[in-house]
Formats: sequence, C-alpha cells, structure tokens
Amino acid sequence: QVQLVESGGGLVQTGGSLRLSCAASERTFSNYAMGWFRQAPGKEREIVAAISGSGGSTYYAGSVKGRFTISRDKAKNTVYLQMNSLKLEDTAVYYCAVTRRTPITIHLRDYDYWGQGTQVTVSS
Repeated sequence: QVQLVESGGGLVQTGGSLRLSCAASERTFSNYAMGWFRQAPGKEREIVAAISGSGGSTYYAGSVKGRFTISRDKAKNTVYLQMNSLKLEDTAVYYCAVTRRTPITIHLRDYDYWGQGTQVTVSS
C-alpha cells in the first residue's frame, strides 16, 4: 500500500509563506504525476497544482498562479508546494495525491492514492 505523508502545514499571517512536503513510500511513484489539492470547510476539494512524472510540466489553479510553486525531488521521492503571499482564502486542508499516469491530470478521479492532509491556516 502506497503511503503519502504530508508535512509543513501550520498557522501563518497573510503575506507569509509555507512549504508543504509530500513523501511517497514507494520509489516507483517518482515517475508518476502528482498533485496538491485543498479543501476548505463547506467547499469541494479542488486542484491547486500538479506536476508531471518528469517534472517538466506543471499546472496551477488560477487562484494560486504566481504565488505557489510545485516541484519534485526524485532522489527523495518527495513533492513540494512552496506557498508565498498567502491569503486568507488559502486556508484549507491540503492534500497531496499521486496518479499512475505520467502526464499531468487535474481531475480528482484520476488520482489513485492520497495523503492524510495537512492544515494550513492563514490569519489576518
């Protein structure tokens, strides 16, 4: 069973930064696309960013483009989400997920394994 372990969440003021990490338990998934999603209270889970298996292609939701950066370190089997200029509306539980596909996909249904989530709270 693949395990994804997220870390790096916490409480930050508006304008601040956080870096989320997601470590996969199996090295075979270092070649598959991965994504970060978030879910705020009362809202549906939404895509935040995704990265292809090679790391050469990325996708960002419009609400985070220019502020968030997704990257991956294949040697560490880890994907990161650097979040800068955080806003109140970025408050949510953030989840990482991996798909057995190699190109980017932004659809939740395409992702096969999910982490447990990490809380990000942005305060004024």
